[in-house]
Amino acid sequence: MADRDSLLLPLEVRARLAELELELSEGDITQKGYEKKRSKLLKAYLPHTQGAERSIPVTPSSSSSSSSRYQRRRSTGTRDERYRSDVHSEAVQAALERHSERKMAVLLPSKRQSLIGQTSMDTYTPPDSSSGSDAEGSLGRAGGVSVDSWISRALHGSPSTSSSSSSHSNSSANAARLAETSMHSYGIGPMSHLSLKRWGLREMGVSAENGIVGRHSSDYQSDRPWSSLDSEDSLTAPPDITSYMPAPAPISVQCPQVTMITRPPPKYGNAELMETGDVQQPDPSLPRPEGVESTPIQGEELDGLKNCPASLEAALLRWGAIAPKAPCLTTTHSNAKQPYTLTYGKLWSKSLKLAYNLLHKLGSKQEPIIHPGDRVALVYPNNDPAAFMVAFYGCLLAEVVPVPIEVPLTKKDAGSQQIGFLLGSCGVAVALTSDACHKGLPKSASGDVMQFKGWPKLLWVLTDSKHLSKPPREWFPLIKDANNDTAYIEYKTCKDGSVLGITVTRMAMLTHCQTLTHTCGYSEAETMVNVLDFKKGIGLWHSVQTSVLNMLHVVSVPYALMKVNPLSWIQNVCQYKAKVTCVKSRDLHWALMSYKDQSDTTMSSLRMLLIADGSNPWSISSCDAFLNVFQSMGLRSEVICPCAGSPEALTVAVRRPQEGSSKPAGRGVLSMTNLSHGVIRVDTGEKLSVLTLQDVGTAMPGAMVCVVKLEGVPQLCKTDEIGEICVSSVATGTSYYGLSGMSKNTFEVCPVACDGGFVSDCVFVRSGLLGFVGPGGMIFISGTLEGLMQVGGRKHSADDIIATALAVEPMKFIYRGRTVVFSVNVLYDERIVLVAEQRPDSTEEESYQWMSRVLQAIDGIHQVGVYCLALVPANTLPKTPLGGIHLSETKQLFLEGALHPSSILMCPHSCITNLPKPRQKQPEVGPASVMVGNLVAGKRMAQASGRDLSHMEDNEQFLFLSEVLQWRAQTTPEHILYTLINSRGAIGSSLTCLQLHKRAEKIATLLYERGQLRDGDHVALVYPPGLDLIAAFYGCLYAGCIPITVRPPHLQNISTTLPTVKMILEVSRSVCVMTTQAISKLLKSRDASVAVDFKSWPPILETDDLPKRRCSLLYKPCDPDTLAYLDFSVSTTGMLAGVKMSHNATSALCRSVKLQCELYPSREVAVCLDPYCGLGFVLWCLCSVYAGQQSVLISPMDLEVNPALWLQSVSQFKVRDTFCSYSVMELCTRSLSSLTDSLKARGMDLIRVRSCVVVAEERPRVALTQSFCKLFKDVGLHPRAVSTAFGCRVNLAVCLQPHRLGKLAEQGTSGPDPTTVYVDMRALRHDRVRLVERGSPHSLPLMESGKILPGVRIIIANPETKGPIGDSHLGEIWVHSPQNASGYFTVFGEENVRSDHFGARLSFGDTQTVWARTGYLGFLRRTDLTDASGERHDALYVVGALDEVMELRGMKYHPIDIETSIIRAHRNITECAVFTWTNLLVVVVELDGSEQEALDLVPMVTNVVLEEHYLIVGVVVVVDTGVIPINSRGEKQRMHLRDGFLADQLDPIYVAYNM
Repeated sequence: MADRDSLLLPLEVRARLAELELELSEGDITQKGYEKKRSKLLKAYLPHTQGAERSIPVTPSSSSSSSSRYQRRRSTGTRDERYRSDVHSEAVQAALERHSERKMAVLLPSKRQSLIGQTSMDTYTPPDSSSGSDAEGSLGRAGGVSVDSWISRALHGSPSTSSSSSSHSNSSANAARLAETSMHSYGIGPMSHLSLKRWGLREMGVSAENGIVGRHSSDYQSDRPWSSLDSEDSLTAPPDITSYMPAPAPISVQCPQVTMITRPPPKYGNAELMETGDVQQPDPSLPRPEGVESTPIQGEELDGLKNCPASLEAALLRWGAIAPKAPCLTTTHSNAKQPYTLTYGKLWSKSLKLAYNLLHKLGSKQEPIIHPGDRVALVYPNNDPAAFMVAFYGCLLAEVVPVPIEVPLTKKDAGSQQIGFLLGSCGVAVALTSDACHKGLPKSASGDVMQFKGWPKLLWVLTDSKHLSKPPREWFPLIKDANNDTAYIEYKTCKDGSVLGITVTRMAMLTHCQTLTHTCGYSEAETMVNVLDFKKGIGLWHSVQTSVLNMLHVVSVPYALMKVNPLSWIQNVCQYKAKVTCVKSRDLHWALMSYKDQSDTTMSSLRMLLIADGSNPWSISSCDAFLNVFQSMGLRSEVICPCAGSPEALTVAVRRPQEGSSKPAGRGVLSMTNLSHGVIRVDTGEKLSVLTLQDVGTAMPGAMVCVVKLEGVPQLCKTDEIGEICVSSVATGTSYYGLSGMSKNTFEVCPVACDGGFVSDCVFVRSGLLGFVGPGGMIFISGTLEGLMQVGGRKHSADDIIATALAVEPMKFIYRGRTVVFSVNVLYDERIVLVAEQRPDSTEEESYQWMSRVLQAIDGIHQVGVYCLALVPANTLPKTPLGGIHLSETKQLFLEGALHPSSILMCPHSCITNLPKPRQKQPEVGPASVMVGNLVAGKRMAQASGRDLSHMEDNEQFLFLSEVLQWRAQTTPEHILYTLINSRGAIGSSLTCLQLHKRAEKIATLLYERGQLRDGDHVALVYPPGLDLIAAFYGCLYAGCIPITVRPPHLQNISTTLPTVKMILEVSRSVCVMTTQAISKLLKSRDASVAVDFKSWPPILETDDLPKRRCSLLYKPCDPDTLAYLDFSVSTTGMLAGVKMSHNATSALCRSVKLQCELYPSREVAVCLDPYCGLGFVLWCLCSVYAGQQSVLISPMDLEVNPALWLQSVSQFKVRDTFCSYSVMELCTRSLSSLTDSLKARGMDLIRVRSCVVVAEERPRVALTQSFCKLFKDVGLHPRAVSTAFGCRVNLAVCLQPHRLGKLAEQGTSGPDPTTVYVDMRALRHDRVRLVERGSPHSLPLMESGKILPGVRIIIANPETKGPIGDSHLGEIWVHSPQNASGYFTVFGEENVRSDHFGARLSFGDTQTVWARTGYLGFLRRTDLTDASGERHDALYVVGALDEVMELRGMKYHPIDIETSIIRAHRNITECAVFTWTNLLVVVVELDGSEQEALDLVPMVTNVVLEEHYLIVGVVVVVDTGVIPINSRGEKQRMHLRDGFLADQLDPIYVAYNM
């Protein structure tokens, strides 16, 4: 209600006015919006607007000085005053002012416009304005009085400036400003993810006047961007986002700036110590407790209450008999229904009736369902305390143990599954509920209550009288005295989300009620108003249990009524002249926000205002503000009684109501910095980073209280040390049901003194409350164990962090009551995460400004960094039954990457202070010393070789492939060399030896006659994968021309692929292009002319219509060392290079492959490889001519249409040996994973396959290979059949080991199976190889890259000193072989290519041999296996390309290792790639999901890279699937991706800058 006049308004209008009041108090609307909506509501009911304004004023008149002052404070803004205190607000403002002295350049994230549009008002569902609950009561810090002081400080403390010009500047000007700014930006910590424009770069500055942000210029006044408030050792502070620079800068400018801004002062911690288990020495400068050892305090004697019943059942029997008409419980409603009053007579009769039915009407007489001692669930809504009370006492009379739980509203309620686990562990089979509640439960199709996930099967029993049978007259329950049997089980939700059941015995319940009666001074027939949850905690103890013991009249105010009318509990106090009221600080705040100087309000009847969360330090301001306003209405200061309790220890302390006492309440102003170290220090200086605590009374009667250390042995704390409160009393919980181990550690604690002796013979119970015992035995509570976060060795309370965040102005961007703080473990320490629900009408700029200021405030006040700050859309966080945010469920969503934030700010640079120290460069040891050291240690030098090339066959007498083809055309003209399979799986075409020879002759004639080419001219072969490419290649050899195979442009992507073709032609100096008629038309098309002018192409020869006349004279090279062909390819580092392959090297390569793979004319081989470069070209075009085997060719491009084409062809032609690439294997694994059964049904059978070789120029992909083998094992593929090959630019085939299954393997003609070893990934970063066991932490599986080819020698050398290194040491792989390439023909795209790639010599040892440097890191390891010759097998393990190694923090990383970790991080990441730019790690991930899930990937990627690689990700780029470029060999083109990123060509969904 607004005021008295509004009582004349209709009920729905009054309800709407109350909702507006609540929205204003919550900050959901502004003051102006509130007044506008309120006037609109009242306009129809008031004849004159001016009169209406006078009769129903928005701002109350100054009837009293205190209330007017409060209303003036309230009218200054939309702050939620219960979340702040004056001192803390001043501290936050001072911290922000300190930060605002410095301005800096801030990088803004990029968000795709479609993603931004998802949070528009059109798609907004109005949120539930509820913000009060048990969870919120513990997290939401009450606060609030004057804001004038900090507003004045904001206005006068920092000069305000006018708005600066927002004229645009060009990119070069921005770069210049950035360059100037970055000179001052060392040590700057996290930056904002503010998203104004894609790649937007802004420079921010703020002037806060009444919450209005204005732009002004940014001038640096000192060298330090900011300084710490309390300590020079505080964390690097976040930047201030203030005004912005409108013009965006290119990424090439931004990335170096990110590096400058995100590089904090070096702080290295104990990650390595924590990992190895070593103990880090404590810092002697940290605050330490200096007091004497504390002693337990003893409460007063619990005198026997006069004529006290021996049990609660006996009390109920007494009052039901002697005062049956006395009111026991009055339930108020949120609607117009009259209050319902339950008398003690009705409570007794209904409880008796329920007890009889439980024991005799469920099941049969012979087999009843419920026996005494069984557990039953009580499922009642919060607006029906009468039904709950009847059920609770009915269970007590039946000697059944009630387990009160919340009502499950949906199948996916937050925490519902954990509640189900509790019920299952307690053996609950029956649930009691009311008829109205049962109707609201979700039902199945049959009409029964739905089976909730994790819940046991329950029998739902309705406890309304109409559903129960009347007990016979002779039946009467046995009323026992209180004993040690379990009375009830109260549930508790732990920090990790698990639910525990605390058992309370009947003796403990009775004794607890007696202590509350003695402490609170309850007497018969008193009236109590209860706003708390009556199913657990203080609400249960006072309004359900103690009330019956003392025949109190309880007036229950449900939460639904409080939402509509926050003054309802005060109205009930006035109406019933209540003596006691049980509330939370949030209820005080809501009443303050709704109070309008109602003249009929009086609170003089109250003798005790029990504050249930009075132990929360932030409730003090609400208490003070409430007293300040309502003191004139009869409220006395001594009436306010904060209390402290926990499910384990029940009530720990209550401040006693003392009539007319002038003794002030105990308070202490303590330093937060010292509290974070567990030390109590009264703040005597002028620091504003303080926490004010109030006492919660002394120990309960009959109880003993002590304070013990949080960790280790329960030793008594010192008097100036924070510890956990422990209680020894009869009135405590007994155990966690069914968990004896945990129960012993909590309920059977024996505190010890410093000398090791026990403090008492009694056992104590841990309360979970943190605090200390002050002067006079007063107990002070500073927080809870559940809300404690230990970050960097310091302890912080989640409540304190929330209070600081909500003290940041302006607060119109988030819902204040929907903010949670929790910690996650990242890199051996806890990290703080803050999550809040964002308003739909707030802009990203405003939200990120607030987020940045929150980071600054928390850093300044608590000297701790926030790891992640996330804003989610309204009404998306999981809620508790009373409307608060479910903490553990929210944390679980964050850890699973399912939070779906709309804005996120990751700040690992300022939070991660325990990274291992960067590796320091050690002076290089000379190669001679390395060799001597290895010899002394007994290690052999890392070198190995394949078998000799000695035996010569018929075709090996020829030195040139052209001669081999002519010989085969003469000797075996009809022998089929090539068979091409089309996309449908049928034979498309084939070539015999003679057909290939004749076609090559005609092509040679074409080159001579139409092309007018001479010997040695370069010809580009632009053909699709097929037989035309093979014929064109041999036609060039016949004509003496040098062929260069080039991939044709892609029809759907001609604008980007055609320039690549043109570039290869230019670099290779091709004088002619041979292609098909279709591709020729494509090159001449209009679309192609847009990309490349057709006139710039060299002459194009079409080979569809060849001349019928054969070439009269075929070219024969005079020297085998002359050039045969050029092999062009683009490396993963973006280098386009062509290597020169001589005739001698080509013949040697074919001969090695023939001997290694045992290729003969009678063999059939299936090849599914890219035919344009490397070993794929050799197997596609050369080997069949040289060895004579029939090659079944499958184009990898056809697999995009028919993924099963390759395997179907292998099965159809019964091929025993096949070659593929990792891209083919990955496509089959991904596309056919669910089709293996259908493939098997269609006849696919791979049991004949004895060799499946994966051809690649990279480290073997162990996980992919294993997945492929496991998937197709069902169709007959033997796991041993899959092996790998390795080649590179300098030598196209270094290792190749086809497995041999069956007879050949038994005869020993093949080598041993490839071995897989596990190495320590951390050692690899330091260029070391350390073998570990499988499954060891940080283990990396490496599979042998194949057996070394015949004629190939390998040595492992140091890439810097060029000296040989020992076995099992990491180094560069060097190759000596006749099949080595002759050298680079030309290099385009990288100027620093090493000149000694093909002519390297060792600096020590064998300095005469000429080696080719592969550019790949690896190591050799001699195994215990033997090959066919009986010698021990030397296994080569390729680790990665030297050019791709990223050196970060002094350590070397291979991109594939980081990418493998990232792909495992989230289910929606389909592919990723990493690269560096100016020492900044950039991660690009492809999202397979909706764009609303894009921001979930940012923390997941950051976490996994930190955990597994000790690296901080600088930029996370989320893109669509297929954006990361991958070449035909399945290798990621990371440098092309980097270029696209810097050129803003990726069209990212989101770009996040981790700061």
